[in-house]
Amino acid sequence: MTIILVLFTFVTLLAIDYFTGPKAILPSKEKDVRPALQTRPSLVNGFELPLNLKYHPGHTWVMPESTDMVRCGIDDFSAKLIGKADTVQLPQRGQWLRQGQKMASFTRNGVTVEVVSPIEGTVTGINDAATRNPELVTKGNYADGWLVSLQSPDATTNYRNLLSGDVAKAWMSEAANRLAAHLHMSPATMQDGGVAAQDLGAQIKPEEFAEITKEFFLI
Repeated sequence: MTIILVLFTFVTLLAIDYFTGPKAILPSKEKDVRPALQTRPSLVNGFELPLNLKYHPGHTWVMPESTDMVRCGIDDFSAKLIGKADTVQLPQRGQWLRQGQKMASFTRNGVTVEVVSPIEGTVTGINDAATRNPELVTKGNYADGWLVSLQSPDATTNYRNLLSGDVAKAWMSEAANRLAAHLHMSPATMQDGGVAAQDLGAQIKPEEFAEITKEFFLI
């Protein structure tokens, strides 16, 4: 009987401790939030060129997020050349994009400008905020203004067709010089405090805008 009483007392104390004692704090379920884009700034002839990204010659970028997942957007040259876009159109989720083919289109003053996908793959996500606010793309093209995320099974092979490092610097410098020639000015006069003007498209005649963007965006 004594043993039973001891056991009963022990169980009772455990129950009291369970209901009145401090509770263990369980870890909350982690939210599925897309990580912020981390870039290493570099300035080439007035245009920002983060060196941890890979670039398509049509002025779009790609950043690996895992073995076969990437995020894509337009580079600073595209953003400043397009300038104040009125609308942004992005592909549908589940759509297959080929490297060098249309990824997105912008309209400005009734003129449509298209940019190419830097890599091939299936669209797994689009930046809905960009479609609602085109200014987000042209002013935050390396951050909140990204365009699409893709699942790219052949990403490693696609990367061989892209530019990075010193090659990317030389390419951007050459593009800046050509654009300055179109605008009949020197690269330095396109800049404000060392950075290219935010809306270079405003300095191009409307009838020439489509042709000039096609020349640089390769589409």
